[in-house]
Amino acid sequence: MTAPVSRTYDVFGLLLKFRVLPEEVAGKFCLVEAVVPPGLGAPMNAHPGESECFHVLEGQFDFTIDGATRRAGAGEIVVVPEGAAHAFACTGAVPGRLAIINAPGRMHVDFFTGVGRPLDDTVEAPQPPAGPPDMARVMQVAQAVGMTLLPPKVEVA
Repeated sequence: MTAPVSRTYDVFGLLLKFRVLPEEVAGKFCLVEAVVPPGLGAPMNAHPGESECFHVLEGQFDFTIDGATRRAGAGEIVVVPEGAAHAFACTGAVPGRLAIINAPGRMHVDFFTGVGRPLDDTVEAPQPPAGPPDMARVMQVAQAVGMTLLPPKVEVA
């Protein structure tokens, strides 16, 4: 795999900065810092072969892991076991900030760079999305890297 053209990406309205790439640590992990606007986050997804850990640096988030939802604030750590279905959203009134560790990480680097828009590395705040994501492309990239995007569960009254 090749290194990303940038270390900063817009992915679905989130600002992602690659702080450590797998090739810099013998393929062990990647470390991404994410700035997440209120109401945004990651859709329900699963990735066999990669574990994930979130450290909430600022703000408030709801994490759903295998159907259970928990709220986490600054200083808290949320671990997603390998292959578990999970999602998160920034639930505060201001953007939240996360440190995300993926191990071994290559799947996430390839997904984020495959669906994201490279930005200048000096960008520090999320940019408004240019439009809705090209879901056919998103699903194609997810399948190519081995990630599964799951449809949201609809509650029936």
